[in-house]
Amino acid sequence: MTVSLEEFTRRMQSAIDVLVKELSGLRAGRASANLLDPIKVDAYGTYMPLSQVGTVTAPEPRLLVVQVWDKGMVKAVEKAIRESSLGVSPAADGQLVRVVLPDLNQERRQELAKLASKYAEEAKISVRNVRREGNDMIKKLEKDKAISEDDSHRLVDDMQEVTDKHIKKIDELAAVKQKDIMQV
Repeated sequence: MTVSLEEFTRRMQSAIDVLVKELSGLRAGRASANLLDPIKVDAYGTYMPLSQVGTVTAPEPRLLVVQVWDKGMVKAVEKAIRESSLGVSPAADGQLVRVVLPDLNQERRQELAKLASKYAEEAKISVRNVRREGNDMIKKLEKDKAISEDDSHRLVDDMQEVTDKHIKKIDELAAVKQKDIMQV
């Protein structure tokens, strides 16, 4: 049995993919259709992502518009947006739900920047856990004499290199998002 860094690299990359999705849901200075991605709508007896009951667009910097496909779902969409943690008040207009985004004050910007940091830290923890699992596997293989001590050290070093690369990418993503959030 050998250790393939590809599997661990893939798992570390998936932590970054989750981070990107979480960061896209954080509001910066302008409206983004991704802002409504985390919202689930009580539709047809189950909770569905908003993107499965309507189309979200951002026609203006501070306005999101949801074109609800089923007229009967407009109230449910409106309710789901109102009850979300976004702190916005949607307004229904036929099959459209308009969401006007208020200006972000400095305090709210700082809260969002902290949240971005929290998401980044969670992603780093995930990457480090993958590294720990990989290193444990390498040490077990060495103990079982399946690989040499030299191979073990080389693999541990390679694992650390992959980890460092992913941690650096996480830091970069978080810094860009925080700068975006704090920009007035």
